[in-house]
Amino acid sequence: MAASSQQHKNARRAGMEVVLANPRGFCAGVIRAVEIVERALDAYGAPVYVVHEIVHNEHVVKGLRERGAVFVDHVAEVPDGATMIFSAHGVAAAVSKHAQSRDLRVIDATCPLVTKVHVEVAQHAKQGREVVLIGHAGHPEVIGTMGQYDTADGGAIYLVETVEDAEKLAVCDPSRLAYVTQTTLSLDDARQITEVLQRRFPAIRAPRRDDICYATQNRQVAVRELSRDIDVLLVIGAPNSSNSNRLREVGEQMGVPSYLVPSAAELDPAWVADAARVGVTAGASAPAVLVKGVLEALSRLGVEDVREMDAEHETVTFNLPQTLLRDLRAAERAENSVSQQERV
Repeated sequence: MAASSQQHKNARRAGMEVVLANPRGFCAGVIRAVEIVERALDAYGAPVYVVHEIVHNEHVVKGLRERGAVFVDHVAEVPDGATMIFSAHGVAAAVSKHAQSRDLRVIDATCPLVTKVHVEVAQHAKQGREVVLIGHAGHPEVIGTMGQYDTADGGAIYLVETVEDAEKLAVCDPSRLAYVTQTTLSLDDARQITEVLQRRFPAIRAPRRDDICYATQNRQVAVRELSRDIDVLLVIGAPNSSNSNRLREVGEQMGVPSYLVPSAAELDPAWVADAARVGVTAGASAPAVLVKGVLEALSRLGVEDVREMDAEHETVTFNLPQTLLRDLRAAERAENSVSQQERV
């Protein structure tokens, strides 16, 4: 304990300034997914089952679990008659079909921008094109997107993670090929890989609109700008959060020592011991309460001023599923009716 206190004391630097990246934190897809679970609990009561973590943040998952959400890895774990929600990362088509065949109330919280990629993959398969997916192996979004490709007609979907993968890729018919990307990739990494694919396969089809989501792009651009004028970068986000890790990588590419901080408890005072200006951002699945906690920890380490970058406010929003809104209104009417009867 004494050693820890001494380390804390030595790390304190009077006059430190924090610059907050803007935008940062929750994106529209995460806001929608979390609200779907919250409103489902309101409409149907606990438990509500969620396939995989609704978003990659332990704090968010813990809060929903305390309200009655149960997180599972497989549809088979969900009992008949229950309410089941797909996470924001999406699931493979076979998983969705399995869920629909069960006696379950199924709600899809897949981010609409991920769904866009799913639709692209399914359309390419139907039109006889093979697909290259640029993404990270094992990530739930990648697993779900790979699972949208129907190989019944003999086509294939290939996962490419690196420039080296793209250079070695062998496909059946280069004239009938398309590519899509995971929505939370590094802009620079994706660009380098697509340049190789386009050089090797000149006929390859690109998405009509960029698959990397607006929030990922905006946060990476903000970190790039922020990194020009800071001594260290702190990225608030979970270790398994793809977009948070990409933000840390952007800071490192800009030559700034960059650290992933799941919460204030994991903030190492040594990281900021010699910093006059500390940049702080948050991944798209990191709630504002975690940012507040890190700022409070930094204030104890000598931060005297906190300012935000100038930036336009993000205005993107996604609607909740209509069936959920309908059932929520019905539950509210029923509750109001019971309240009125009790008063009488």
